[in-house]
Amino acid sequence: MSFVRTTPPRPIEVTAVFPELAALARPAIRLHPRPGSPSVRDSSVGGPLLWPAGEPWPHCHDAHLHVDSGFRKSPTEVRLDRRLSSRWRPEGPAPTLLPEEAALRERNAAWLAERSEAGPPGPADCPVPMLPVAQLFLRDVPLLRPPGQADLLQVLWCPYEHEPEHKPSTALFWRSAAEVGDVLTAPPEPYEADHPGYVPEPCVLAPEAITEYPNSLELSPELQLLLDDWSRWQAAGADVDSSWAGYPGEFYAVHLGNAPGWKVGGWSPWGRTDPAPLYCAVCEARMAPLLTIASSEWDGDESRTWVPQEDQAHASRSHYAGQDPSQPTGVEVGSTDNMQIYVCTASPEHPHTDLIQ
Repeated sequence: MSFVRTTPPRPIEVTAVFPELAALARPAIRLHPRPGSPSVRDSSVGGPLLWPAGEPWPHCHDAHLHVDSGFRKSPTEVRLDRRLSSRWRPEGPAPTLLPEEAALRERNAAWLAERSEAGPPGPADCPVPMLPVAQLFLRDVPLLRPPGQADLLQVLWCPYEHEPEHKPSTALFWRSAAEVGDVLTAPPEPYEADHPGYVPEPCVLAPEAITEYPNSLELSPELQLLLDDWSRWQAAGADVDSSWAGYPGEFYAVHLGNAPGWKVGGWSPWGRTDPAPLYCAVCEARMAPLLTIASSEWDGDESRTWVPQEDQAHASRSHYAGQDPSQPTGVEVGSTDNMQIYVCTASPEHPHTDLIQ
């Protein structure tokens, strides 16, 4: 990896105050995606995949209803719009396309015209080519624990919402990088996306190993009561601002339990629903979190303690270099939620599942 991101130490060492949590510690790897130009040989979010030229590109075969929501743009248009937006300044003239951007827009317009000769796409405009979401090499993310001799995980999704959960459908592929010969250089792209948040921006990664503790909702009732006991925090000499005295459990939830952002492993970020165990549809083994696809790397002032040390200078700005520093990938799932992908703990190659939280 070509750059580093470092999570600041937690405001307190939580196991010093609550040694009961020590047995619940789990390793996680924060991916820290940042806009860049990854190659097929790099771990990335939204970057090109090391995909064999002779292997069919994955398509979504579900029916896709094309509801006129006012947003009908191809992935190329989404990315061009982001480039222009990154150069927009309120005090200056509207940004103009650079020569390579103008050429890209012309090619995209010609492609769209060719696709739409038969009229607007309808429910039968299927199958839909899937979009790369993440590519992770074992050398960079050792928590992956792939099956067999695989050392590479590739995640793709369909850029349309699927009922009943109203989220993109996902596909996972494990492979050995050494077995990939000729690489597919021009994978197919979907005609359009339901939402710009379903078109990931190419990002390079700076994986960082951290330790996580469970979401408050996954703790036993006894532990939840302990976390809510302000006198326990005081007796341990925890340096916690007295403004948290009325709800110290929230201090744990915000600053000490789950890390925000894209990550591998760790604990589930419950909240939209109560915790519920997930089991493999093939062997009924317990499923575990594999990858968290996040809408933001941090959210608001409360979670600023998770902002990497290298990003703190510009984290308080609404935009930095034309982009929101907390949303480098451009991804937005649900209502600025997380999509978490789970895999079977007995056989990672068994069908995965995903959940919005």
